Amino acid sequence: MLKQKTLAASFSLQGKGLHTGLSIHITFHPAPDNHGYKIKRVDLEDQPVIEAWAENVACTQRGTVISKNGVQVSTIEHAMAALYAFEIDNCLIEVDAPEFPILDGSSRFFVEEIQKAGIVEQEATKDYYIVKQKIEVRDEETGSSLILLPDDKFSVHVLISFDSPVLSNQHATLNDLSGFADEVSASRTFVFVREIEALLNNNLIKGGDLDNAIVIYDQEMPRESLEKLAQEVNIPYKDIRSLGYINNKPLVFDNEPARHKLIDVIGDIALIGKPIRGRIIATRPGHKINNQLARMIRKDIKLNEVQAPVYDPSAAPVMDVYRIKELLPHRYPFLLVDKIIELNGNYIVGIKNITVNEPFFQGHFPQEPVMPGVLLVEAMAQTGGLLVLNSVDEPERYSTYFMKIDNVKFRQKVVPGDTLILRLELLSPIRRGISTMKGHVFVGERLVTEAEFMAQIIKNK
Repeated sequence: MLKQKTLAASFSLQGKGLHTGLSIHITFHPAPDNHGYKIKRVDLEDQPVIEAWAENVACTQRGTVISKNGVQVSTIEHAMAALYAFEIDNCLIEVDAPEFPILDGSSRFFVEEIQKAGIVEQEATKDYYIVKQKIEVRDEETGSSLILLPDDKFSVHVLISFDSPVLSNQHATLNDLSGFADEVSASRTFVFVREIEALLNNNLIKGGDLDNAIVIYDQEMPRESLEKLAQEVNIPYKDIRSLGYINNKPLVFDNEPARHKLIDVIGDIALIGKPIRGRIIATRPGHKINNQLARMIRKDIKLNEVQAPVYDPSAAPVMDVYRIKELLPHRYPFLLVDKIIELNGNYIVGIKNITVNEPFFQGHFPQEPVMPGVLLVEAMAQTGGLLVLNSVDEPERYSTYFMKIDNVKFRQKVVPGDTLILRLELLSPIRRGISTMKGHVFVGERLVTEAEFMAQIIKNK
């Protein structure tokens, strides 16, 4: 399994805010395992910290704004996309203003600084959100939709559509995060000239100019109106003779607006707090609907602390029952693990098929067969024993004895026909022959039992 990652060193950037026009200093720091993305307002008393989670998003008008206890930070999506694209799990971001600097309106400068700072692996295992079925959010009024589909890696496909003679339909695809830096990161945000006056009236884009956004002139306006807008935005008037893009710099890509929307999707989805294994198809996306999908995923994560492992019955096991019997002393009717399907240094996944012929069903209970809870705990213990024994040389010469079992919870009953998926994970490294583990038992996607264990490895006499 892949490990979590953080920055190898801190880095800083400075620039003006798109909406406030303020001069802003921002610093990205390495952070410990399981820290996630957090943003600290160093310009405020007590330097409050806001977790970059989807449920903390307070506004999605022309950018993503997160807020906690009355403190907010806006325009975070371009930086979040860069961190996510480089598979960085943990980062503390310090900023001295209520928004991130817009820089050139893209993720390019964040990407360049991440590449300079470097990335390091950490001890904790990366925890993915694995998409197992179609998830969809839709806005019938705007025609926007986001569909999340199962896949073995993360990818995004974006389609945009505007009623505009300059920018009508475009699409962009990122099939692998490794292509983000070269294929996507330099794509700038965009705005239509016809929208600028309304945005200014809403106290937005005070720091906007022809260098930090693609400006699209798609409806003819009187020269006087254009001069007034230039004055209000505090930029030199530019004589416009035809419809089109009026930036100081040409487009980086022919479909740069679509590619920028792809940045926004990634930046907003990064707020689920986990990397995703799945494919996003986004039609006319925007920050509002992006956040709706992210909130839906966050809700699922909260309801299911640990996702059920993926189980393919046709895949060859890591350990079959013959290997299990070499390591464990248990035999019929007390061997409660049929095979191991995943195994690494930190966790193990085992399978136990429950049939009506299990001997304990004769007395528990004849008219309503239910697997005893104590045997569910025993099945977890045996699976955990295999994890521990796999860490020693000559495992056949050792046995594991459980010293303590805590926080046992039984959530669903187990009946004939169920297949148990047993997942045990080390809570800390094994020291002096003592291990601590957290166990979860699933039937399909349902969590049925959980417990914490402490065990000791002892050499057989």
